[in-house]
Amino acid sequence: MKMNQTKKAVVALSAAVSLGGCGSLDVGDLDNVSLDDFRNNPTPSAVYTAATGLIIGNRVGLGVQNGYVAELGVIGREAFIFDGAEPRTVEELLGPTLDPGGPAFGGNFWSAPYANIRNANTLLAAVDKVAGVTDGQKEGIRGFAKTMQALDFLVVINTRDTNGAPIAVDLPLGQLAPIESKEVVFNHIASLLDQAATHLSAQGAAFPFKLTTGFEGDPNTTADDFSTPATFLKFNRAIKARVSVYQGNYTEALTALSQSFIDSSASADEAAKAAALVSLNRGVYHTFRAASGDVDNGLLSLTIFAHPSIVTDADKQADGTTVDDRVTRKTRKLDEAATAADGKLSSDLRFTMYTSNDSPIPLIRNEELILLRAEANLGLNNFGAALDDINYIRTVSGRLPAVTGLETRDAILNELLKQKRYSLLFEGGHRWIDMRRYGKLDELPRELDPSYGPHERFPIPAQETDGRK
Repeated sequence: MKMNQTKKAVVALSAAVSLGGCGSLDVGDLDNVSLDDFRNNPTPSAVYTAATGLIIGNRVGLGVQNGYVAELGVIGREAFIFDGAEPRTVEELLGPTLDPGGPAFGGNFWSAPYANIRNANTLLAAVDKVAGVTDGQKEGIRGFAKTMQALDFLVVINTRDTNGAPIAVDLPLGQLAPIESKEVVFNHIASLLDQAATHLSAQGAAFPFKLTTGFEGDPNTTADDFSTPATFLKFNRAIKARVSVYQGNYTEALTALSQSFIDSSASADEAAKAAALVSLNRGVYHTFRAASGDVDNGLLSLTIFAHPSIVTDADKQADGTTVDDRVTRKTRKLDEAATAADGKLSSDLRFTMYTSNDSPIPLIRNEELILLRAEANLGLNNFGAALDDINYIRTVSGRLPAVTGLETRDAILNELLKQKRYSLLFEGGHRWIDMRRYGKLDELPRELDPSYGPHERFPIPAQETDGRK
């Protein structure tokens, strides 16, 4: 991999690390801490700051107009971005090719995750040498850092897919890491998560560093707390379940889910559905703050619109008229439609799940875990178990009647993908990733030009390929 390797301060270290929903964390002046000093003579405070900084690094490029949620949302036909000042939001994201030379578009989702992966490696090296930190606390830091690395690698391979990606990012200056296959990268991610689980299991009662409020369950409730090693392990297992499903390792996925925070015990009865929705929203979130020193959630942008097919493709509730409740909860109709691309594209829908610049974005929620369990059971031909979870989500989250009469794998898969579409709408590119995994991208709309099919993957950035010439 082509990376700048300089003796500068560790990226994650700063005079004050500010975390959304958590306020400023005063950690002292670390601007003059060189990479050599941090590696060879690390202090506990510097190590703790670097650990917290991994959350910030993972959040980079998530909640912005040209970020992970928005761009994957456009490619997956969940959203439109109509920005007159930036025509590439239409012409490139919905056009024939992604430009590898554009760091905000085709070359996106590369430099930032790899910088964070390198920061985690630097932290792990420092942990081995730091004094004044107990062995149990070191294990907790290792488990946390490797989990965050897995999340960053997941961003890279979810966008690059069969183009692959480098794994060995800390080679000596002048050496290039090979581009590994998609399968090798996913195996590496799974290994990182399993290593992290072992570290977390050997840790004590608390992390020695601060996490954001997004790791304390749903920021709008007093739900589950994922900010201790034991509870963070449940988050780790949740991500492992997602990765295992992506790999087609369905038995491993069910094992990981049983060790996560999955919970479908809330009643699906009409009178209890409000409480059940709270249960579905339990999870881990990236938090934002519209304040000096932090970043806000840019998905509230007036240039972002919901794709009209969200309404037209939705199922109806039992009365035959009222649309899927997820459409009502997550979008609203505008008085006047917005248009772009000489009138070829239009939408009169706005997303409503991000109500302010402080709104959190989920990393993973209980609702996804239940659907992952359905997907794993479907992969194992446990049709009854898969349909049980699909119908739980239909009735609780969509207020839809239970579906019946689905007897083939293909029919159940199509229903599962529809439920994932509406349950995970505009949260993390799930629609695009899922349709690609099952070879169904051609089923997505082609509004801009019938010859422009949805992009299958992002290219390796030009800065990377040029460095290998």
